[in-house]
Formats: sequence, C-alpha cells, structure tokens
Amino acid sequence: MFLQELFGLFSLSAFFMWGFLMAFFFNVFIYAIGLKKGTTLLLSSFVMMCSYTLSDYFFTWLSLKNSLYLNFALYDVATITALIIVYKLVKKTTPSFLYLVLGLSINTIFFLLMHVDNEIYKNREYWWFWEVYMYTVNLIDITMIVALIVDRDILGLHKLKNATCTLLNPSANSKMP
Repeated sequence: MFLQELFGLFSLSAFFMWGFLMAFFFNVFIYAIGLKKGTTLLLSSFVMMCSYTLSDYFFTWLSLKNSLYLNFALYDVATITALIIVYKLVKKTTPSFLYLVLGLSINTIFFLLMHVDNEIYKNREYWWFWEVYMYTVNLIDITMIVALIVDRDILGLHKLKNATCTLLNPSANSKMP
C-alpha cells in the first residue's frame, strides 16, 4: 500500500481531517460574508468535519467492535443519514451534496468489502484489490473536500444524473399538445 507507506496511516487520516476542517472553516467564512446563504453547504461541511473527526484512528475507543473497516462503514452510513436529515430539514441542496452522498456510498461499499476480505475470509496475503481500495477511497475523500470548497459540478455528475433520468423517464420530458 504505497500511499500508506508514503504518508503513514495517521498522517493520511490527519490530512483528510484537516481538509474537512478547512472546508468547514471556508464555508463558515463564505456564509458569514453573505455569499452563500440558505443552503445545506455549511451544514454539510459541518457534518463531514464531525464525521471524519469522530471516525479518526484516535477515536477507536468509541467503536462497538475492534473492526476498523466495519467501523468506517458504519460511520459513513451514519454520515449519509445525517446529510439526508439536514437536506430534509433545510429542503435545499448544493452541487456538493451529490458528491458527498455518492462518495460516502462508494466508500461504504469498499469498507464493507475490505471487512469481508480481512475479517471474515481472514485474507492476509496482499492482492490487487487492496491497492484499488486505497487509491479509490483516498481519491474520493479528496474529491469530497474539493466539492465542499468549490461547490461546483467538477466531474459532471449532475449532468450524468440528469441525462440518466431523461433516458429512464422520457415521458416526463416530452411535451403534450
């Protein structure tokens, strides 16, 4: 696991904690000067900062079971739930909301697959999936941090979502005479 060897387990985790903290502070600043009011952006960045702070390696004493990947999956499910509750309360969303929910969902799937691989199958021999896991989860975390800061459709996910909805439900877009 090249990234883990390069940065170390704790410093990579601290980097993401710091990234979500900075995204939250940036959004507090943007909210305070009045550029973005009435959106879920500030609350979403707060939820993400709290989630990544609580799920950090330093807080493993909060876990129900000594299974790192399962804990991360549970934290991500709780974070998705908190983001949806914020969305239901505020009833407004931002472009970054889709990135957060999709990113956390993909991370949850990878955490569950790693839990099955390490804890259930007891696999201790290195294989290619571990590298895919490491790069994918870290890339998604960086993408979520950037999405919270720029609050734009940086990868075109909203365009893809709209095109998919149009393909799946063409009658909603057809004009009736």
